[in-house]
Amino acid sequence: MQNIIGGVRHRLRDNVDEKTKESGRRFFKEPVTMYGVKTAIVTIIAKEALARLKGKPKEEIFALCEELWRSGYMEESYVACSWAYSLRKQYLPKDFQIFERWVENYITNWAACDTLCNHSLGSFITMYPEFVNALKLWTESANRWKKRAAAVSLIVPARKGLFLTDILEIAEKLLSDSDDLVQKGYGWMLKAASQAHQAEVFDYLMSRKDVMPRTAFRYALEKMPPQWRAVAMKK
Repeated sequence: MQNIIGGVRHRLRDNVDEKTKESGRRFFKEPVTMYGVKTAIVTIIAKEALARLKGKPKEEIFALCEELWRSGYMEESYVACSWAYSLRKQYLPKDFQIFERWVENYITNWAACDTLCNHSLGSFITMYPEFVNALKLWTESANRWKKRAAAVSLIVPARKGLFLTDILEIAEKLLSDSDDLVQKGYGWMLKAASQAHQAEVFDYLMSRKDVMPRTAFRYALEKMPPQWRAVAMKK
């Protein structure tokens, strides 16, 4: 099993591109550690290594994911997220503790947060909707990534029309947060929810127009009809 991790790291080092590393760092305000490998190549590396793990127990693969997370490298976190998502049909309620640990201990940038939460956590919450209450508790965390995760874990379910009441409650809990990445996170969640519940989300936005940070407000309005956006943006 360790040979698989070593193989992934060897392949990543062999595909380093300095231009990719330099351009990638521009997307983040916080320091990030990366090899500098194009996402398309990382995807191929992840899939090739996963094929070697076929038939292995979920617990063993999750343990390998944790080792990849611990490295701190952006590309390794992407591989970990890819492997974890591939196991989504095997998720059990107890796996939430693993996902929460990864969010708390290893996520240090918005890309890792969104990759894990949009896919693995979004699928998990859809399978086990009772855990949406745990996301509401995350909104009270001092960890900015845990707060963002509370919102972005519901992006994909929101597009399907799910969890509207919970989404509005999470938005309300995060409403006055001063962190722009948290604001963008819950604004994105509301935008996703508006695809299935346009009028309800618009009414919520209008009711919070005077107190919602403009960053979140603008994000949430992006999928609204132009005439609705014009009304919302009037001073």
